[in-house]
This record gives sequence, structure tokens and C-alpha cells, in this order.
Amino acid sequence: MDRRRFVKKGSLAVLALTATSVKGNFNILSKANNTINIGIIGTGDRGSGLIPFINDIEGMQVAACCDILPFRLENGLKKVEGKAKAYKDYRQLLDNKDIDAVIVAVPFSMHAHIEIDAINAGKHIYGEKTLAKGYDAIKQLIDKKFERQNLIFQTGHQYHSSRLYANVVKMIKNGKIGKITAFECQWNRNGNWRREVPSPDLERLINWRMYREYSGGLAAELCSHQIDFVNWVLDETPKQVVGVGGIDYWKDGRETYDNIHLIYSYPSGVKATYSCLTSNAMNDYQIKVMGDKGTIILDYTKAWFYPEGNFTKKMGEVDGVSGATMQWEDGKGVPLNFTHPDPSKQALMDFRDSIFDNKTPLSNILTGAKTAISVQMALDAMYNNSIVSWKPEYDSILNKI
Repeated sequence: MDRRRFVKKGSLAVLALTATSVKGNFNILSKANNTINIGIIGTGDRGSGLIPFINDIEGMQVAACCDILPFRLENGLKKVEGKAKAYKDYRQLLDNKDIDAVIVAVPFSMHAHIEIDAINAGKHIYGEKTLAKGYDAIKQLIDKKFERQNLIFQTGHQYHSSRLYANVVKMIKNGKIGKITAFECQWNRNGNWRREVPSPDLERLINWRMYREYSGGLAAELCSHQIDFVNWVLDETPKQVVGVGGIDYWKDGRETYDNIHLIYSYPSGVKATYSCLTSNAMNDYQIKVMGDKGTIILDYTKAWFYPEGNFTKKMGEVDGVSGATMQWEDGKGVPLNFTHPDPSKQALMDFRDSIFDNKTPLSNILTGAKTAISVQMALDAMYNNSIVSWKPEYDSILNKI
């Protein structure tokens, strides 16, 4: 499909990605097979960025790469250790019976129909976050997955697989910070989020994150990780969402906001705030989980405990979970040390293990759907300037799983 047709049609979904049912190999892997052949659908920054991890994981190999942009396809193939077949049309990749599983790392609006086709083709799926764009797409994907219970579906919220985050969740649930009262989350950057475009007619294809037709903006691309974490800790879905945002700094023709500010209210009474800036990187990524006995602060790979009440900033035993004697860090508290792989690598190892053991992944289609609905609620709240409440029909979607 050439770029002229892309511009003429004006939609990413039309570009060689029409939702068609693909008949393929329905054979499910067992432990007798020692290697999972992976097909990467979308070899942009994220898709190709996962390839070095796969190269380093026993029992997995990249056997195919697919992208409609030649330079991105070439970049993905360069990172493969060994031979991988190249495809411009993902449907041809799905027809390949030697492919056991796919990683779907394409623009947000394409997730659902590509993954539905992958389910029809009998492939296990690692679907990058956020799960699907819009309530209808979420429902359609869940309905299709329900038909194929024997297929593994993992949603790419990699922090759900992080052993650091898992241990922190365990500590919180065991009462480390007492009764949870609030979450404060942020993900700040200083940059326009824009990719270099080799030709103007590729603008919407390469910078899809900036256009509402294809993207959920900052809420879907960044804050969704933190929303997923809060849902996980509370084991709840939000009761209602309010939010504001705007295109207030980068006046460059984008349609998705360059800053957003959200407040989620949960049935337990807990409130969670999310802010995301693209004009100031102060404190970068951070999650604060606040309770009546203390606060846990998380960044990408580290965590700290800050107790409430009387305390001394001295060397002392933290607890049995972290099993460490640590030095207080000003402004953050006591470090919680856990040895853990890179969250993205761990997520891929979990995907492998789920396939071999035929078990539900930690970050699965249900957790992914809860987060995707929560993200869509935030988009509705911001774009419509309204308070958006959880609807019974969302429970009907989730109860299908």
C-alpha cells in the first residue's frame, strides 16, 4: 500500500489494516516445544525496542517483523539475532503457521481489530497498552477472546509484571502504610512528543499520538500505566472521573492535549490524581500511595517508604519483606530494595511462562480492559467537560471474561 493511498483515505485503519478474519494455526504450544516463535506487528520505537529483550530470553525468538513503513521494518530486522521474515501486511504474518504468538505494537486505534484477527488466526497475543480505544472496541475484543479461552492474552502494562511493583502492592495490602487515603501520580516531560517526519504525507502516520482519531493522548500513552497500578492496588474500578486538559504550550496543530489533570474517585472513597505535562520535567515519573501510617513513593525502578508520625532518620531495620538495613534519603524516606529485572523484560518472560504453563498472565485482558475503560472515561471527561461515571454496561463487558 503506497503513501498516496494513505493520504487519500485519510485513516490509519484503512491502510492495509481492514478487519478481516484470518484462518491460521490453532495449535497451542506445550512444554514439549522449547521455543516460542514471535511475530512483531509494528516495529516502531516500542516494537523494535522489545526485540533485544526477546533475544536475551530463553525459549523465545523473533521469527517475523511487520511494518508498513520500510525504514521501521528495516530497523526492527536489524535488531533480530538470526533470521526473521519481513512483512508489510500483518495479515500475511498471521497466515504463517510457524508463528506461535504476536506482539502488537501499533497505534492505539488499531489494537482491537488486529488482535481480533490474531485471535482468529490462533495466535497468543502480547498487546501493547492501552488495550483498545473506545468502549465498543473493548467489548468486541473481549467477546472474541471469550471464544478462544485456550489462547494467552497479555496486556502490555509492564509495571504489572514488575517484581518491585508486585512486592510494593503486597506490602500495601499487608498494611504497611495503613488505610489508603489517596494516590498522587505524575508523568512529566519537557518535549513536544513529536517524531521527525521524512515526508509531509507521513505526518499522521508517524505522529499518530497527536491526533484524536488514532490516539488517546497522554492519558492512554502514559497515565494508563499508573491508572492500571491504582486499579490493581485497590482491586476496584473508578466510580467517577473528572479532568481538564488543553493545548496550551505546543501550538503545532496537534489535537491531543499537551497537559492533562485528572481526578478519579473510587467506591472505597479513595481519590487518585494524575497530572502529565510536556513542558516541564520536574520529578519526571512518580506514584505516591498515601495512607494513615505512611507513604510509599515509586519511580520506574525504585521505591521508598516515608512513615507518618514520630520517626528518626537513622539506620534501622526496615521490615522482613525488604530485609534490609538502609539509610534514610532526604525528601523520600527509607529505600525499599528489591532485586528485579527490567519491567519490560520481566513482562515478556511472564508472557513466555504463561504460554508454556497455560496460565493467565498477571497483566491480562481483564486488567487491561479495566484500565482501558478507565482511560476512555478520562477522555470523555476532558473532551466533554463533564463528570463521567462508571456505567453498569461496563460491568457487563468485563463479566464476559
